[in-house]
Amino acid sequence: MYSSVTQQTISFIEGQLSNELLLDNFAPVVGYSKFHLSRIFKAETGMTISEYIRMRRLAIAAMYLLYSSESILEIAFMLQFQSQEAFTRSFKELYAMPPGRYRKMMQTLYGMEEEEMEKQTDVRGWFLSGSHPQNYHFGVDEKIFHSGTKSGALYSINKPGLDSFGTMMQSFLSDDFKGKRIKLSCYLKTEQVDKCGAWCRIDNAAGDTLQFDNMDNRAITGTTDWNYYSIVLDVPQESTSIHFGVLLAGSGKVWADGFKFEEVDEKVPTTNMMTIEQLPKQPVNLTFSD
Repeated sequence: MYSSVTQQTISFIEGQLSNELLLDNFAPVVGYSKFHLSRIFKAETGMTISEYIRMRRLAIAAMYLLYSSESILEIAFMLQFQSQEAFTRSFKELYAMPPGRYRKMMQTLYGMEEEEMEKQTDVRGWFLSGSHPQNYHFGVDEKIFHSGTKSGALYSINKPGLDSFGTMMQSFLSDDFKGKRIKLSCYLKTEQVDKCGAWCRIDNAAGDTLQFDNMDNRAITGTTDWNYYSIVLDVPQESTSIHFGVLLAGSGKVWADGFKFEEVDEKVPTTNMMTIEQLPKQPVNLTFSD
């Protein structure tokens, strides 16, 4: 999982993408020098702060190109590019085509017809589950995303209580990860959620849960902008399947983007909520006198 300073940095960036952002702006927010912050951010995200800012600005630019009538020049200046040429060059590097062609192609592809997300129930690989799935919908959102052009969105429809939850999820065989420690990571954005988070579970052939984490001890609440979250679990040799997704308890809406599985070494601590280390070594208070 990213450190708190990287999380704070991402949150600050998300709120300032249309403003000029200099490294000197970050020090009062996160309490680190720009040099130390730059090292931490690059080590944890694999990107420099400026690379992350550019990626997010280009993703927002892609949304503006499709869903607004702003000119390419206006979009470029709105997102702090110094010229239309600089914007076009950066956009082409990420999306493999200049912004004008992207706008024309995507508007033709979508026909500029806004579909209700309630109708977008067929999302390849994903399915809806939970304790009360009838209280939730999920689909693809083409207007709000962290990178690329789309995100997955899960949202309540019947004002369910906290005893009700829904999840958009996937399941797959664990063969490629047996005997390894894996990290599931993603970016999440929320709107008025009671409680939500990413989750992952490792099962054996009998359906017994071997490893599990649903971020219950660090759940997301309320309205939050895009940020990075991760889960680290061991995949025992006796495992057969891996299940993962985003869980929403109660009401609200959560967007998910950029899911990734990767192998990590044992230096990365597990987030397994079923670890035996959480149990006491000896029974206590057997006579109920304490």
